[in-house]
This record gives sequence, structure tokens and C-alpha cells, in this order.
Amino acid sequence: MTKEKTKQSVPISFAREQQLVKLLMFYLCGGLLFMVLPGTFLGVWNLFAISNAQSATSISPSWIQAHGHAQLFGWIGSFILGIGFYSIPNVRRISAWSYWDGWLIWALWTAGVGLRWLANVYLWQWRLLLPLSAAFELAAVALFVLRSIQGHRKQKATKGSLEPWAALVIAGTIGLLSVMCFNAYQCWFLSVSGQSPAFPAEFDDMFLVLSIWGFPITIAWGFTAHWMPVFLGLKPLRTRFAFLALAVTVAGILAAIAQAFLASSIILLLSAIVMVFALRIFEPPDKSPKTQGVHRSFVVFMRIAYVWLLIAGSLLIWAAAEPSSPGIGGAGRHAITVGFLMTMVFTVAPRILPAFLGRMKLFSERLMFFALLLTNIGCILRVSSEIVAYQNYASWAWILLPLSATLELSGVVVFTINMIGTFREPPLLACKS
Repeated sequence: MTKEKTKQSVPISFAREQQLVKLLMFYLCGGLLFMVLPGTFLGVWNLFAISNAQSATSISPSWIQAHGHAQLFGWIGSFILGIGFYSIPNVRRISAWSYWDGWLIWALWTAGVGLRWLANVYLWQWRLLLPLSAAFELAAVALFVLRSIQGHRKQKATKGSLEPWAALVIAGTIGLLSVMCFNAYQCWFLSVSGQSPAFPAEFDDMFLVLSIWGFPITIAWGFTAHWMPVFLGLKPLRTRFAFLALAVTVAGILAAIAQAFLASSIILLLSAIVMVFALRIFEPPDKSPKTQGVHRSFVVFMRIAYVWLLIAGSLLIWAAAEPSSPGIGGAGRHAITVGFLMTMVFTVAPRILPAFLGRMKLFSERLMFFALLLTNIGCILRVSSEIVAYQNYASWAWILLPLSATLELSGVVVFTINMIGTFREPPLLACKS
């Protein structure tokens, strides 16, 4: 009888896994769509217009915010929610086989980000679409948090405690929920009394700090702590310093909410330094890195990502000390979003997604390298030329801005092709049969 039950459980487990893989594919494809079109393509369009006019104010703040929202939440948010739902402990037991909650989260999130882009770019019925988009996004995150709590509670009951990396990821998820609450409040306020869907400058500055440091950066730290000791052969995480970095990050975010941006920037750079120390990312490895299946530059680009994080933190201090200099602040945010976050995703995704999706291998190791190379060269040009051009240090720097955007867009397209090719790779079970 026991053997019969075991035989029956095999196809059941396989069916559940296939449902989860299908769901994850939808999150990833949605994220890629937001990254390429409303995210990167709109950003390139904006940068060409700014370069031609040689003025940072030549583009509507509503357009710029639409680009940022699509990149940060449409792309990175979709990836994190998809991987997060797939990785929830005991999700294969706490949800039905259809995983209706995961599909509902995907539908609400995708619709919310799409409506936000539509409202900000086309201004069509924006007083209705803006709060509606915020409500969809908040509902998606609230449901995701509910499922995560349920899964981690079961894990804690069996294992006794949460692992440090999981605590960092949960902190980032709580940060995302906080971001969506602030977003919903401001969207509803603008829909009633605002003149445009663009967030006011002071609120937007605070909102960006909360959105970036409270959500994707914290989760990226958690993923690094979880996967990189194995993939890079790093020494064990310094747990106390990791939690110290998290606490310092919260203090920096609270300072930004209080509009103390210089203090916030200093505190956040300090948190990044402490986290780098905790992760041991620049220390000699304890074991040989595992680069099988990815390009051998994997190790180098993982460290480059954290170099970008430290550069970004330094630039943001400079920007806060000179608040009338938009080029410095923009360069700092670009160093975080493209230099750190995009490099992280372009490095880690080819390493973990083939296994998550049950694919035999990454489509192309060379495409992985070129995607990382193009985006990092583009980011170097963008960060340096934006400071020089926006500060009117030299007129030739305006010419480099479109070039940097073209290189980054090329890297994004190459990454997308590589991911789509990986999705189309035959599943492992199909290969075995």
C-alpha cells in the first residue's frame, strides 16, 4: 500500500512542479517585456531627447517616472515576485495545484504596472488609472506577503529558526509592501488634487530611496548570502554584520523619509560597506567557484556589481551635498539600478533560472558575457557623461549619453534573447526520456 502511494505521489509532484514552472515563466516573460519596451526603450527615447535639447528638463517628469517604474517594478519586481513565489517554503503544500494565488498576484501586478505606465505616458484618464494601478500593485504584494508568511511559518515550525539570507529577503519583501503603501497614498492624493500623475520632487526623492534601498537592494543582499557562498566559494556569511547592515539601512531610509537626505546618503553608504564586509564578496574564496554552465566571467561581474553599489553610494552623498545638481543624483541612481541591480540580475539569472525552469542548460554562455559587457560599458559612459553634461562641464558629454543608452539597450536585448533561448531549451525530463 505504501509503495502504491509512493508511485501515485510521483506524478502528483511532477504535476505540481510543472504548474510552478509555468507560473514562473509568465512572471519572467512579463518582466522581460517591461524591461525591454516601457523600461529600457522609453529610457533610451528620453535620453536621446535630453541629449538633443542639451537640457535635463526637456522631458516631462511623468515620462521619466514611467520609465523608472517600469524598470524597477515591472522588470525587477516581476522577477523577484516570480522567483519568490516559486521559492516560498512549503508552497507545494500550502497552495492548490493550480496555484491560483500565484496567478492572481501575477495578473494584479502586471495590470498595475501596465496601467501606471499608461497613465504616466499618455495621461489618458490618469485620475482614474493612477489610483487603480496603485490598488492593483498593493493587492498583489499584500497577497504575496500573506503567502510568504504562511510558508515561512511552516518552515520555522520544522527547522526552528529562519536562515539569515531568508531574513534579509523577508525584510526586502516588507520593504516592498511599505513602498506600495506610500505609492498608493500618493497616487490617490494626486488623483484628487494633483495637476499631473508625476510625483512631486520632494516626495519622489524620498520614494526613490525607499523603493531602491528598502526593496531590491535588500533582497539582492539576501540572494547573495544564499547563493554566492556556493557559486563563488565564499567564506561563511558574517551574520551579525549582515543584520547590522540591515538595521543601518532602515535608519538611512527613515532619515530619507524625514527629508534628511545628506544624513540618509551617508548612512546608506555605511550600510553597503558593512554588508560587503558581511558577505565577504571581495575576500579570497574559501573554495573553487562553481561556474559550470555559465560564462567564466561570472565571478568578476558579481564583484563588479558590488563595486557599482559602493560607487553609487558615494555619488548619492555628493548629490545630497549639492541638491541643485541633478546630474550627480541621476548618475548615482543609474549606478544603482543598472550598475548594481542589472549586473546582479544579468549575472545571477543565467546561473539559477535554467535549474528553476528544469532546463538542461543556459542557451548561450557567450551571450551572457556580451550582455554584461555591453550594459557595464554603457553604464560607465552614462554615469560619467551625465555628471559632466548636466553640470555643464563640457558640451561633448551630451553626445555620449545616446551612445551609453544604445549600449545598454543592446545589452538588454542580448540578455532577453539569451533568456528566451533558455526558455526554449528542452526540459531535463524530456532529455532523460
